[in-house]
Amino acid sequence: QVQLVESGGGLVQPGSSLRLSCVASGFAFELWKMNWVRQAPGKRLEWVSTIESDGSKTYYADSVKDRFTISRDNAKNTMFLEMNNLESEDTAVYYCARGTNWATGARGQGTQVTVSS
Repeated sequence: QVQLVESGGGLVQPGSSLRLSCVASGFAFELWKMNWVRQAPGKRLEWVSTIESDGSKTYYADSVKDRFTISRDNAKNTMFLEMNNLESEDTAVYYCARGTNWATGARGQGTQVTVSS
């Protein structure tokens, strides 16, 4: 069955960096567009970034553009999110989500990112 496992979250200070990973199994990862989405306490699920199946194109929410970088390694069925210059507003549970319909598609259990001084 489809499985997505996120890791790499943690508690960091503002201005710090983190690298999230998502390991996929149970489907042909290299054929799927993949996303990072996040949910802050009391808020709706928010799209963060998308990468095409072959990694040729990437897309970012305005709130993270120029600070976050999405990438993937299809040989290892893994997707990454490099997050730099983190802000308190980035505090959320981060999920990797499969496909175009990121809100309803397969999603992992999430990894908590907390940015606080």
